[in-house]
Amino acid sequence: MSKDVMLLSSVPTFMMNDLQQEYVLHDHAHILDPEVFTKVTAFVGVGSAAKVDRNLLAMFPNVKMISIFGVGYDGIDVAAAKERGIQVTHTPDVLTDDVADLAMGLILSIGRRIPQSDKFVRNGDWVSEPFTMTRKVTGTRLGVVGLGRIGQAIAKRAAAFDMTIAYTGRRAKTNAPFRYYPTASELAANSDYLVVAVPGGDDTKNMINAQVLKALGPKGIFINIARGSVVDQTALIQALKDKSIAGAGLDVFWDEPNIDPQFFKLQNVVLTPHNGSNTHETRRAMADLALANLKAFFDEQPLLTLIPECQ
Repeated sequence: MSKDVMLLSSVPTFMMNDLQQEYVLHDHAHILDPEVFTKVTAFVGVGSAAKVDRNLLAMFPNVKMISIFGVGYDGIDVAAAKERGIQVTHTPDVLTDDVADLAMGLILSIGRRIPQSDKFVRNGDWVSEPFTMTRKVTGTRLGVVGLGRIGQAIAKRAAAFDMTIAYTGRRAKTNAPFRYYPTASELAANSDYLVVAVPGGDDTKNMINAQVLKALGPKGIFINIARGSVVDQTALIQALKDKSIAGAGLDVFWDEPNIDPQFFKLQNVVLTPHNGSNTHETRRAMADLALANLKAFFDEQPLLTLIPECQ
């Protein structure tokens, strides 16, 4: 089998080095040789930056596998891939701890206003006045939208802060020891901190809308470590401006990295650059798993971490 692989997006340098040692790589934006379209049998890309639609698949008739570096694969038309018998893999589990850690970091950062406190000290403002009071985290109510791997890891960390935990999802989990609410609005109305931890895609687009934010209320704080698409960003910015919610901690955005500049003017929000899995250890583990899936494909062995739709 040809070992021609097409890159759907840029990948970390260390992963690129490994790929170059084993495969003939092609950049989807710079294909000059028409024979490449029939030579390529696998795609590799990073998370939601990897875009695969029916038109692209039609151009590569021999592709049989897509290896995604990341847990999310909302840029892939999975239905079109399955129609073609194409297997799609991702890298779950290895990034769960880092994303959950960041979620708790954002809760603490916006609740206790840590970035704002740092700026206050650096600017010399402490000399003339005390810093404004912040919000307690321990003993408060945490609502988790999506109690999957990452949601459960967030709940585990929140329990150490004696937070009362509740959740919502498609259905109640029989083994979850937390209270279940059937809708995000009901959960928000009973939460001090609302964390969203669901996959991106059409099924979850704008699920956190103006109604949910209104239910969260003027003392509530919203945290997003999932995908920018899961929240109606226009409604979120308005809620932050109006202070109809107390604040937000955001790691993901619409059209990132082109962040809406309105966020930069808001003092009740903490912003991070899609940093959930961005540690040396986890990015290496993600690359290793994506590469292992690719190797299994070319060795004609079972793939290690197929996305649920392909299992």
